[in-house]
Amino acid sequence: MNLTNLKLRDFRNYESLDLDFDPGVNLIVGNNAQGKTNLIEAIAYAGSGKSFRALKQSEMVRFGADFADLEAQVCAQERCQSLRWVIFNGSRPRQIFRNGVKKKSAGELLGVLPTVLFCPEDLMVLKAGAAQRRRLGDHALCQLRPNYDAALTEYNRILDQKNRILKDHFEHPNVLAILPEYNTRLCQVGALLISYRARFYDSLGRSAAKFHGQFSGGAEEFALQYKTVSTVSDPFAPVAKLTEDLLDHLERHYRAELESGQCLTGPHKDDFDVSLSGINLKSYGSQGQTRTAAISLKLAQRELMGREWGEEPVLLLDDVLSELDQGRQDFVLNQIVSGQVFITCCEPGRFTKLGKTIEICKGRVLE
Repeated sequence: MNLTNLKLRDFRNYESLDLDFDPGVNLIVGNNAQGKTNLIEAIAYAGSGKSFRALKQSEMVRFGADFADLEAQVCAQERCQSLRWVIFNGSRPRQIFRNGVKKKSAGELLGVLPTVLFCPEDLMVLKAGAAQRRRLGDHALCQLRPNYDAALTEYNRILDQKNRILKDHFEHPNVLAILPEYNTRLCQVGALLISYRARFYDSLGRSAAKFHGQFSGGAEEFALQYKTVSTVSDPFAPVAKLTEDLLDHLERHYRAELESGQCLTGPHKDDFDVSLSGINLKSYGSQGQTRTAAISLKLAQRELMGREWGEEPVLLLDDVLSELDQGRQDFVLNQIVSGQVFITCCEPGRFTKLGKTIEICKGRVLE
């Protein structure tokens, strides 16, 4: 799985870029605020249609420009394809192309350029709030399962509509008449999310345990536990049973939701816990243990995606090595002997032996 070329026009601070990449390690160097992370963001967006930084697509359009144009050339399994995204400054929907043919949805591009991103914020994701851990799982699942991506989009749409009903009912009580319909649909789609997540986290936990065992020399036992609503006793149950469990949970919270004016429960509150030898990492883990576990999760994600696609996904390490001590740096670098990797770094001479070096300055590549 290789990204061979990337062309950018008016993306973030890049007015124009046409860059070829090495099939192995690509080291992106430069001072802070020059565009290294912008380049990583462009690569990740090319593969998934999602930004790990921007809340609105217009944020990715260079200041003063009307739109951003991003085109990636990808070679995998002896086949080369092009992915193109045109992102507009405003509310106009983006345009999506695969091999020059316009597509209706991002799902039609998924799987062409799968990526695994690891940034400094991910090192402490196990100590952060549940929303950050959900994003970690959702981003991986959206690439692995296009149907999950569609279900998540639908769930969030219904959730927004339900929240509007709950807010409006104080002044317009009649809107509550349609609430049962929204609850039913929300639980049906939510059950799909739980089913996907349960299987993904089970596989992720087993793979991460293997990496953590190598990292710690077998001194600690890694375990991951998926947490969803309390009425779901078995997240591996059939979707119909999960739907019933979610409806039961909503009924128990009906009065509280009316009083608060918002949806209080559901898969949008899901989380997962990691423990080491039975000790909860979020509550009692040291910074070193937390970082080691986070690295294990990311390496596990890469392994699962490689198993799914038959080739390793592109690994994006955005300034993460500078946050690690020498031992953890060595462990990560020893795991990337295969596949294509992009590493950003502020110190040009630090990892130059790894592969091709690309120096960035003010949104331009220095020759």
